[in-house]
Amino acid sequence: MEPPAVDYGAAFRATPSPMLVLTPGLVMADANDAYLRVSGRSRGELAGRALFDVFPGDPDDGDDTGAGLLRASLDRVLATRKADSMPMQRYGVDRTDRPGVFEARYWSTLNTPVLGEDGEVVLIVHRVEEVTALVRQLVDLHDGAVPTGLTREDLMAADLFARAQELADLNEELRGAHDRQREVALSLQQAMLPAVPPALRPVAAVRYRPATQSLNVCGDWYDLVELDRQLLGVAVGDVVGHGLEAAGVMGQLHSALNAALRATRQPAQALKTLARFAATVEGALSTTAVQTIVDRSSRSVRYSSAGHPPPVLVEADGSVTLLDGATDPPLGAWDSATPRSEAAVPYRPGATLLLYTDGLIERRGEDIDVGLERLASASVRHRGLGPEELADALLADLGADHRGTDDVALVALRL
Repeated sequence: MEPPAVDYGAAFRATPSPMLVLTPGLVMADANDAYLRVSGRSRGELAGRALFDVFPGDPDDGDDTGAGLLRASLDRVLATRKADSMPMQRYGVDRTDRPGVFEARYWSTLNTPVLGEDGEVVLIVHRVEEVTALVRQLVDLHDGAVPTGLTREDLMAADLFARAQELADLNEELRGAHDRQREVALSLQQAMLPAVPPALRPVAAVRYRPATQSLNVCGDWYDLVELDRQLLGVAVGDVVGHGLEAAGVMGQLHSALNAALRATRQPAQALKTLARFAATVEGALSTTAVQTIVDRSSRSVRYSSAGHPPPVLVEADGSVTLLDGATDPPLGAWDSATPRSEAAVPYRPGATLLLYTDGLIERRGEDIDVGLERLASASVRHRGLGPEELADALLADLGADHRGTDDVALVALRL
C-alpha cells in the first residue's frame, strides 16, 4: 500500500516547539504557530522582514548577550554549515503593547542549517524554547526564598538550566581560545609559505584557502623552487591535524622536502628522504605529498607521490593527463627498504600543470574519482586563462572559496 502523502507545511505549523525559518540573509521566511504564540506576533508581521529589525534585542544588553550572541551563532551556521546550540541566553523582547519597552526573557536556542544540493545553506531553522519562568525560579532559590508550588522536577529543571548556562559560558571561552589559536596558526602558515619567485610570476599562481572551522586549519602547504634555469621543483603536501600543531609540522616538512629536493634533484629520492625525516617528527606520519620537477629542456614533468591526489596536466588542446603513475603510500606507511616510484610525462608548450590538496576535490560521501573528473572538466573549460585567473576560476567552480571543512592549497603553472 502506498504511504499517505505528508503535508509538511501542516506538520511544521503544528510542531509544538517554536520554530522560525530564516533565509541566509537572516530574513524571516515562515514561522510555526508555536513561535507566533511565544513571540506575540502574527505571521504577517514576521514574513519577509529581517530578523533583527523585528527582534533587535534590548539595547542595554550589549554585544555579549542577546542579539549579539544570536547573530554570532547564525553566522557560525552559515560558515560551518553545521547546527549551533545555544543552551540558554537572555534576549530582551519589546512588548507589543508598549513598543520600545523591553522585558527580560530567557531562551534555549538551536539553529540548524538546511542544505541545498550543492551543499550550501539555503535556509536556517531557528528553534527556541522559553525558559524565563525557570530562570526566575532559580533566582528566587539563590536569594534564599523557596518559590511556592514547585515540584521536585521543577527544581531539578531550574538547576539543570543553571548548569547549561555554565557550560555555555565555558563553550564561549573555548571558542574564543580556538579563534585565537586559529589566528596565530594562520599567521605562522602565511609566514612559512613561499611567495612566487619574481621570475615565475608571469607563469605561476599559488593559492591557500584555510578551512572556515577553527579546528581544521593549517595542515596544507605548497612549494616552488628554481633548481637552475631549466629545472623547476613544484610540490604540495597535506599534514593530518589542525591548528598550531599541524602548522608546526607543516613548516618542518616543507623545509625538509625543499632541502631534500635541492640536494637530490630527484622527486622519488626527495620523498624518500622526507619519509625518513617524518619518522622523527610527532604528528607527521600520516602526511601525504607529491613532488614534481619540470624540465624545460626536455619538456617533461618527473614526479613521485606519497599517497597524494595526482597532479593534473592540461594541454592547450584540452587533453588531460592525471599524473598517477608513481603513487606510493603516505610518508608513515612506507617501508624504508622499498624504493619509491618515479615517472615522467612529456608536455607541449602552453600546457598547464596543477598541483593541489584534497580539500579542492573531495566531498563527503562522494568517490574521489568524481572530484577528479570535476577538476579535470573545470581545468579544460578555463585552460585559456592566465595562471592567476585560472586559479581563481578553479576555486570558484569547485566551491573551495566557501567550504568549511578542509584547507585547500593550489599551484597553477603554465609550461
